Amino acid sequence: MEDGVFRRTVMNAWSAGRARDICIVLVLALTATPAFAAEMTADAINAAEVSKKSLSNDKPTPAGVRLQVLLDRAHFSPGEIDGRFGENARKALRAYAEARQLPGSDSPTEEVWKALRTDGRPATLTYTITEQDVAGPFLNKLPAKMEDMKDIPKLGFTSPREALAEKFHMSERLLAALNPGQRFDRAGDTIVVVDTASAGEEAQAKADRVEVDKVRQTVKLFDKSNALIGFYPATVGSTEKPSPSGTLKVTEISKNPFYRYNPAYRFKGVKSRKPFTIKPGPNNPVGTVWINLSADGYGIHGTPSPDKISKAESHGCVRLTNWDAERVAARVAKGTPVAFTDDRYPTAAR
Repeated sequence: MEDGVFRRTVMNAWSAGRARDICIVLVLALTATPAFAAEMTADAINAAEVSKKSLSNDKPTPAGVRLQVLLDRAHFSPGEIDGRFGENARKALRAYAEARQLPGSDSPTEEVWKALRTDGRPATLTYTITEQDVAGPFLNKLPAKMEDMKDIPKLGFTSPREALAEKFHMSERLLAALNPGQRFDRAGDTIVVVDTASAGEEAQAKADRVEVDKVRQTVKLFDKSNALIGFYPATVGSTEKPSPSGTLKVTEISKNPFYRYNPAYRFKGVKSRKPFTIKPGPNNPVGTVWINLSADGYGIHGTPSPDKISKAESHGCVRLTNWDAERVAARVAKGTPVAFTDDRYPTAAR
């Protein structure tokens, strides 16, 4: 039950003197609250053992969070960390097994879980909110239409909660569940977050080539030895502007890019027949980074909606979460080849 509906229903029942109705409303509200909220604690996450039984696609679990954190640290991204063992987490798990030459499946095998656990750091940490975290400026609301964004001076976050969730690669709901009652708007407060900091060589390895799988909606990075060193779920192309085929090259990398709309694309939902520019910010249509490719109008970029990666169409480009786009940008360079494939049997790492 939404908070506003809940409050109005309780107040109406109270005004009418209907105590029984209030009790019913409270029961409904409690049962409608995500089941994970009561059990989702730092201790539960850090103690969780990953198995087929401890993971769920239907609801977040502590084991799901721990698995996603360990995959994220290894640069085999599950996308937004929300505790669910959904398709993006499954794809990351399969890619991790492929890279380690371990038996792969849709569920974590004992061998894969053992390899992931070599990173023995806790999956969570305590973080102190800084003045910068709450300084803003924050948008009251992100406009739904592109045309309405062009006059906004910065496409920033809508709240400190959104900013902190993205900083730690988390969903806002998971952040709230780990910190019940926290408003996230006061510097000096301590909160629980997941620890996605990479360790060792994973953060330093450079990509010799990039592979974009248009069928599986993924981006893979390979080094000079053809080893798979990075995996990221993606949204690739759309019916109105399909992604390219063949091999392109990285021509430029722009951080905090402007977005320039070309009316020739005639994107669905955009009525303007004149070009316009949207200013930078994490909620800009292309997010916090643009990796330009050698075909006009195509690139690899971030997104204002990390929860929709691999679940919604892009405008022909390759869309990643902002943090994954930033990671890819740090590991490629001008001239890096980017191959677009639609094979049923993708290239395997050696």
